[in-house]
Amino acid sequence: MNGEWKVITRGLLATAAWCLLSGMPIQADEAQTTKLVQLFVDEFVSITPGQSPFPATFEMGNKTGDPSEQPPHSVTMTRPFAMAKYEVPQNLYEAVMGTNPSRWKGPRNSVEMMSWDEANEFCRKVTVLARSQQRIADDESIRLPTEAEWEYCCRAGTTTRYSFGDEAQRASDVSPKATLLNDYGWHTGNAKGNDPPVGALKPNPWGLYDMHGYLWEFIADAWSANYEQAPTDGLSVKPNPQTKTIVVRSGSWKDDFSKLTSSARRQMSRTGKDDAVGFRCVKSKVVD
Repeated sequence: MNGEWKVITRGLLATAAWCLLSGMPIQADEAQTTKLVQLFVDEFVSITPGQSPFPATFEMGNKTGDPSEQPPHSVTMTRPFAMAKYEVPQNLYEAVMGTNPSRWKGPRNSVEMMSWDEANEFCRKVTVLARSQQRIADDESIRLPTEAEWEYCCRAGTTTRYSFGDEAQRASDVSPKATLLNDYGWHTGNAKGNDPPVGALKPNPWGLYDMHGYLWEFIADAWSANYEQAPTDGLSVKPNPQTKTIVVRSGSWKDDFSKLTSSARRQMSRTGKDDAVGFRCVKSKVVD
């Protein structure tokens, strides 16, 4: 158990002891939810495009990658936001949604086996909780990242295939396991079929964990087969009620290293659920 969670556990025990001594009923679930939401908000990383080390403009896509990653195009990020340091863990999801659908159980494991609409419902509910606790302002919301925000944060100012370089393994490696990637992402070469806690490996240069692998991550955008009509301002390709396929990014423990690059993307059914798909959140000002 890391230091943050020791503090939370001590706090919950202290609350329970005070309630017993004072004759007040113990509201452990409410106290735990408050602590989990507080930690969740505290773990967002502020991203301020145009202010060092965050470039205002980056090149999205990959000219030698899958056709869906083409054509590469310049994107200018037009607003600040904050990206969650980790994918949403199961204890937070359960506290907010009242259920844990995950196959691979663990309180700080990334939550999986929810649909895109359920991920959006989590964002709506945690926004209400965070506002009620005055952890975020009334004009802020918590939501899924746009596809441009996600790739911008995955690249973290780099222009290479991965945030740590162009190659996933050393030239001298004879094993198919991606040795260099092993330090940053869970994939078929180093995963054992069960999810670890979030943040077990190294972060990217902006302090964001599991951007390469672990779980595919739901994105706010509707699926587009390529970038021919892609936005250039960091905003999303907005889904509508008839949208059936959406974007997921990152790659997962079920994929080989070629699917864990900064530009890799694929489509997924809006109603689909998978034990290799989760999500992380963005905090930002509400924009009409």
